[in-house]
Amino acid sequence: GERDPGKGHLAMVGQGRRRMLPVMAVMMLASASSVSIHKPSVMKETGRVARSDVNHYFAEETNKEIVKNMEDFKASHDWDVGSLPCETGPVHFQLACKSVSYARRNRGRTVPFRVKNGQLKKDSQLFSEKFHPEESRHFNVGASSSFQAQTSMTFDLHYADGSHLRGFGGKDVVQLGDYDANAPFGVITDCNSPDFNGVDGILGFGLPRANSNMPYPILFSITEQNTDLLRKFTFFSTDNAAEVQLGGYDPSSTAGTMWYVPAMAKDDFIVGTTSLKFGDNINSAVELLKFKSTAQQKVGLPSILDSGTSCLVIPGDHGGGVLANIPWDDFAKNWKRDRSFWLEIGQKKWEIPFSSWYLADTEQTCVQPSPDGMQGILIGDVFFREYLVEFDMTESRPILGIAPLNKGYHLVNRNTLESLEVDVAPKSKLSLIKGAQVMYPAEHEAKLANVDRIPIENSMGTQYFMDLKIGTPKQTFTVIFDTGSTVFGVFTWKNNL
Repeated sequence: GERDPGKGHLAMVGQGRRRMLPVMAVMMLASASSVSIHKPSVMKETGRVARSDVNHYFAEETNKEIVKNMEDFKASHDWDVGSLPCETGPVHFQLACKSVSYARRNRGRTVPFRVKNGQLKKDSQLFSEKFHPEESRHFNVGASSSFQAQTSMTFDLHYADGSHLRGFGGKDVVQLGDYDANAPFGVITDCNSPDFNGVDGILGFGLPRANSNMPYPILFSITEQNTDLLRKFTFFSTDNAAEVQLGGYDPSSTAGTMWYVPAMAKDDFIVGTTSLKFGDNINSAVELLKFKSTAQQKVGLPSILDSGTSCLVIPGDHGGGVLANIPWDDFAKNWKRDRSFWLEIGQKKWEIPFSSWYLADTEQTCVQPSPDGMQGILIGDVFFREYLVEFDMTESRPILGIAPLNKGYHLVNRNTLESLEVDVAPKSKLSLIKGAQVMYPAEHEAKLANVDRIPIENSMGTQYFMDLKIGTPKQTFTVIFDTGSTVFGVFTWKNNL
C-alpha cells in the first residue's frame, strides 16, 4: 500500500498479494457420473434454547413498531416496476445494476490510490511481483479415478488489471465441509496473477448467470445432491478469523435480530443504498449520496455485498448523472479520525465504524473511489467485520439477511455439522416487495435445520482461504473464498496432463 508522507492518514489500502479476484466465467458443464457420494456422518443434535419469554416479547414488540414504520415508508415510496428493479426498472437503473455487477466480476487487482491536495494519483505499475506456481499445490488429474476431463470446454479469462486464467473444464467429487458432490470446476493450467501465490485456486459462492457458459456453482451442486442442506450460506468475519456457515446461520453468532431484504436481481446480490452518511454521529453526519430527484432516491444506488472486495467502494463521479455531488470528493473533504459511515438499506441504517474502515496497523483508509463506468457501490470486508450476512438462494429471487456480529462468538477450528433451531427469512412478506426495499425481521422456526460450519483463514482481514478436497482418493487444496464470484477452479501442471 502507499502512504502520503505529508498527511499519513488518507492513503488507499494496497492490495499486495490479496485477491480482488476474477468473477467472470469459467465455462464448463459436464455430464453426470456414477461416482458414489460421501454422506455426512451422524450429527450432534443440539438445538438452541430460545430467548427468554420476556426478552422475546419486548424484542418482537420493538420489531413490530419498526416494521410498521417501514411499511408506511414503503407505501409512499413504492416503485411500480415489479419485484426486480435491475431487470424491470428504468433503463438508467438497469444499466447501473449491470455496471456494478461488471465492476465486481472484472475487478481483478484494485490499484492503490493516494490523495494529496485533493488530487487522485494512480500507481501505474501492474504487479510488484510475479506469480510463482511452485508455491501452490496442483491437482493431479491422473491420480483421481473419478475425474472426468472436458477438454473441449476451454477458458481464457482476462481481467481489467491485466491478469488472466486459462485452462479447461473437469468434473469430480468435491468435498466441502461435511458434504460431497460430483461437481464441475475449472482446471487452471496458466495464470499470471501474484494474488494466487501460495494458494491453490479460487472458490466462488455466487449465483448462476443467465445465458452464461459458467460451470454450475458448487453450492448448487452440493445442495441438489444433499437435500438435507438448504441452499444458503452465512459469512462471519472478524479482524483475524472467519467462518462460513452452510445451510443457514448459527443464532449464537449474532448479537441481535437478523433483518432480511430481497435482492433487486435474480443473478446477483444487489440491494439499493438510499443514503450514505459520514460523520461523528448520525444526526450531524454529511450525506454523501445527494440524489437529484426523490424518484431516484426511492430505490437508491445498486450495491453489492461482496467479501471479494476489501474496502468500501463509493462513486468517484456523479453516479451516471443521478447524483448532484461526487461522494468520494465529499468524503475526502470531511475525512477525520473516529468518524463513522451509515449505510441505509431497506430503510434501516447500518453503521460502519472508524475501526472497520481504517486499518490502524498500516494507517490506511479502506475506502476507495469507484472505477470508471461503475454507477453504484461495492460493500466489502469493512462491512463484514461488523455484520453477519446471510445469502439465501432457496428461491428464484435471492434474499440477503444482515445482523450485528456477536464478537464473543467462538469460531470453529474444524468442520462442525450441527442441527440447529434457527430463525428464517419471512418469505411471505418479502415476496410482496416491489420497488423501494423494506427490511423485515427474521421469523422463528421451531424445526431444526442442518448448519455446517467451516473454518476460514483470514489474512489481515482482507483475504479469506478455505480448505476443500477433490478426487478419488481425495486431494486437499487451499483456495481463496469469495462470496461474489462464480468461478471455482484449481491449478494443475500442463506437462502432467
